[in-house]
Order: sequence, then structure tokens, then C-alpha cells
Amino acid sequence: MKLHWQIVIALVAGVVVGGWFQIGLEGKPTVGLSFADGEGGAVIEVVAPDGAGAGAELAAGQVVERITRHRDDAEREAVQQTPDASALLAVLDDAAIGEALWFHVRGLAEPTPVIVGLDAASQRARWIEPFAFVADLFILLLKMLIVPIVLTSIITGVAGVGGGSDLRRLSLKTFAYYVTTSVLAIFLGLVLVNIIRPGDGAALGLRPTQSFEDVAEQSFLDVLRRMVPENVFVALSDNGQMLQVIFFALLFGIFVTRTAEPHRTIVKQFFQAAFEVMMKVAGFVLGLIPYGVFALLVKVVGSTGFGLFGALGLYMLTVAAGLVIHALITLPIILRLFARISPRRWASAMGPALLTAVSTSSSSVTLPVTLRTVEERGKVSNRTTSFVLPLGATINMDGTALYECVGVIFLAQYYEGISPFALTFAQQAMIVFMALMASIGAAGIPSAGLVMMLTILSALNLPVEGAALLLAVDRPLDMMRTMVNVWSDSCGAAVIARTEGETPLAEPEPALSG
Repeated sequence: MKLHWQIVIALVAGVVVGGWFQIGLEGKPTVGLSFADGEGGAVIEVVAPDGAGAGAELAAGQVVERITRHRDDAEREAVQQTPDASALLAVLDDAAIGEALWFHVRGLAEPTPVIVGLDAASQRARWIEPFAFVADLFILLLKMLIVPIVLTSIITGVAGVGGGSDLRRLSLKTFAYYVTTSVLAIFLGLVLVNIIRPGDGAALGLRPTQSFEDVAEQSFLDVLRRMVPENVFVALSDNGQMLQVIFFALLFGIFVTRTAEPHRTIVKQFFQAAFEVMMKVAGFVLGLIPYGVFALLVKVVGSTGFGLFGALGLYMLTVAAGLVIHALITLPIILRLFARISPRRWASAMGPALLTAVSTSSSSVTLPVTLRTVEERGKVSNRTTSFVLPLGATINMDGTALYECVGVIFLAQYYEGISPFALTFAQQAMIVFMALMASIGAAGIPSAGLVMMLTILSALNLPVEGAALLLAVDRPLDMMRTMVNVWSDSCGAAVIARTEGETPLAEPEPALSG
């Protein structure tokens, strides 16, 4: 059975099992707080930020003036001023598991979020525990892939450009096209996700597990300063230092091309071999996606219910809208202006490659079909296609770049609602840059964009569990973004061919006889 059907079955099974846990098993909400009467109002005695799922710890003796359901909500107070234990229980009866309650504490300028968790002693929590264990193992396997895939793929892609004046000229044109279209796709996704804001008020059932202060206070110059590793081996050992890993990989790949033989070939072959091995490892881990999706959905649906699907549906629509606009407006305009051919005729000629991309969700698997289609139906020379298209299948991922940008900001918007984290302009600029770099480093295999999304979340110090949850709706988006990737590759071949003096879609002149 094909992987995408396995994922669909796992999705349905996870929702059914999690829904049965939600309906049929007893589960109590808790925030792990114990109240006692004190002068001036309620006093917090105990906060349990681990098992009970509280998102922050408040010191004993701090007075809670009010509790609200939203960070800046001054009107809709959940309970009266200075709540007592019975008032808190009334709030919990009306609160959803996974929801953030904002405790406005006397003396603190900002309210403190506390996440409503599932009582660990409840029957439902005990049944969910083994599924949560499997989900955690799957997330750890995904984390394991981040550094080696990014390092080997970027070095291999940059070092594979080669030398020679003709090849260098073709390389510069190709890179210029691929970077331009990827940046346009990322900015399109950035605009849509900030207009639609699918993460606001989402009920994903995820809890912040890290401190965001260091990231939230950074300026754009701080982000640039963080890119240069003080010790590259320390950076390689920490998923949170992905900017430094990407910077080193780019620098290393550039200077591989400038190294004399035989050293250049030896180093290129080493990293190419390491990249191929990592693709095998990634294929094994991504083959476990159905099991990871099943366990994650049982855990989330069983704990928090079905509310997450509304937010995930809006997220899907945001990504799909961006992909459609990029494929039907942005790329056709580029094709018309620079290749001077009809986008409709070119799309018709590229039909076999586009259909293969949808069915396989893999740019690499589609590459042989893309090469044949662009050369035979698009009338582009073998000299151009044999360089532009393999390079595009490796580094040109317009759809993946847009998807990563929207996915990360969607999750950041969610975390803004349940934690003190605030997504600043500097973070959004870093997301744009890292989405571009991650799309270059993304392998042309199904769901590889998910692994690269983890690199951006790690750089922002955001929990990566959210990216794994997006797997529940990833497959149709993966099919769409792969088709956009291949469509962009084919448009790039037409544009580069035109700059090289060729005429795409033109029939060759008949040979003179006699």
C-alpha cells in the first residue's frame, strides 16, 4: 500500500481512537494549582509545571487579581477579582484541556499563562500514556535527522555547481532564478499567513516546553551575529543552532568548489556519499510517519478533543491559497516576461511531469520524467535541461519554502496565545531567510519539508512537536507543493533556455535535402 494511503488510514484511526478516549473515558482538567486564603485575596501555594501541564511557575504568596482566557482581555474576566479555590474549579469546568488561562498577578506587568492539562491520575491520561510515548519517540527520530541532513545536503548542493566559464555563467543564471522564485513564494506565504492568521486562538493541545525570552528580545543584528559559529562542533551538536550550521555549510560548500584537485573531488564524493546515506535513514524514519501520525492524533484528540481540526483546516487553506497564487500567477508572469512563451502552452506541454509530481510527492522521483518532458515536449536542449533540472530538483523548492514559512508562523501565532512569546519583525526576517536555506537543503523525497521545518522551529527556540502535528494534514499539501516545485523547475528551464539563445516550444527546422 502506498505511503499516502497508509497516512490517511492512520489519520482516521487516530481520530477514532482519540475520540473514543475523549467520549468514553473519564478525564479531569487541572492546572496544578493549590489556593489558600491570604491577606488581600487568593495566594498560590503550589504550581506543578511538569505533570499537570502548567506553562509557568508563580511564586508562593503572589496574589491573583483576575484570570482571563486571553492575554489582553480586560473585559471577559473568567472569575471575580482575587479568586478562591472554588472559583478556580468553576473556571476549569468551563475550560478546555490545552487552553491557556492568563493569571493577572499583582506586581507583575504581564499576565502569566498557565496551560490547562489533563489530570495525570485520570483514567483517560493512563490510556493515552503509551501513545504519547510512541509519539515522543517519533519526534526524537525526526530531531535526529536535522543536523546531518542540513549539513550534507547544503554542502552537496553548493559544491556541485562546478567550474568553467560556460558552466559558471549557467550556474549564476540558474541560481538567480531559483533564489528569486523561492523568495517570491516565501513573501507570498508571509503576507497570507499574517493576513489570515490561522494560528490565533487555535486549540492544538500543545504546551510550550521552553523559555522564549532569549529569542523574543533579539534584534535583527543579533540574529546575524548568531549566524557565525564560535565553535562549529558545538553548533553541530545543538539543534537550536541551525543558523550557524547553515552558515558553515554554505561557506564550506563554496570553498570546496575553489579547492584544487584531487581534494575537491574527494571532499565532494565524501559529502555526496554521506548525503545518500542520510537519505536512506530519512526514508526509514519518514516511513514511520503513519505510526507517528496515529500516536500523535490519539494523544491530542484524546486529550483536547476535535477543536484542532478547525485551526488545521484554516492552515491548510492558507498554504493551498499561497501555492495556487504562486503557480497560477507568479510563475506564469515570469514565464511570459522572460521566456516569452504562453504559460498555457507550457503547462500543457509539462502535463506528464506535473501529474507524476502529484502522484509521487517527490521531485527526485519525478526528475527523469521532467527531463524527458522538458526536452521532448518543451523543445529545450539537453545541454540546458541536464544542468538546470537536476539542480532544481535539489535546491529549487518554491512550494516547500512557502509551506515552511506558513507552517512556522502558524505555530508561532499559536504559541503567542499560550505563552509570553511574541513574534517580532526580526524573527519573521529570520524565518524568511531560513525558509530559503531550508528549501535549498530539503531533499526531494515525500514529507522532507517537515524535517526542514524543524530546523526553523529549533532556531526560534519553539517546540518542534507542532511540526509533527502538522503531519495530520501534510499529505495533500505535500502533493500540491511538489507539483509547484516541479512546475517552477520547468519554468526555470524555459527561462534559462531563452537567455541562452534557445526558443522553447519551437519546432526544430527541417533539414535541407539535396
